[in-house]
Amino acid sequence: MRAILIAAMAGVIAASAVVTASEVRAQMGGNITGFGKDAREKPEKKQYVPGLKAQEKMFPLDSTWTAVSLNGKSFTGADRPSFIIDKQYRARGYGGCNTFAATAFPLKDQHLAVGPLALTKKPCDKGLGASEQDFFIALRTAGQWDIVGSQLVIKSQKGELRFDRAL
Repeated sequence: MRAILIAAMAGVIAASAVVTASEVRAQMGGNITGFGKDAREKPEKKQYVPGLKAQEKMFPLDSTWTAVSLNGKSFTGADRPSFIIDKQYRARGYGGCNTFAATAFPLKDQHLAVGPLALTKKPCDKGLGASEQDFFIALRTAGQWDIVGSQLVIKSQKGELRFDRAL
């Protein structure tokens, strides 16, 4: 009789243990991975912390950009400067009269480093040559970049270059 009573009590204890595990499983969404933690503990919510930077933008590699302006002065005509930076960080483009190539690296915090420019040496109209020279200096001394609306904006020692994405 004593053996029957012990077996019956063991069955009750085992059944209550199954119910308890089922309840914990239900409370934790079916996942019991927090061994040693209180099953009723709620996951920590992510909060906004002032001063943290927003997600950094990715530089648009393999996109061709056509110059719109330098320091608010528009580039006009069909010979507007343009450039592209490919996935191997090679920049190449057109200054308005001559073509160029360089290495260009998008860096952290939306900075841009452009190496020395390799240029063709075509003779250019005096006004176009001066405009091209200003463009090359601004591109070579590029410091920061940003996408503002649909335009690429590059800030440099020479001023602010604005570009539209070419088709």
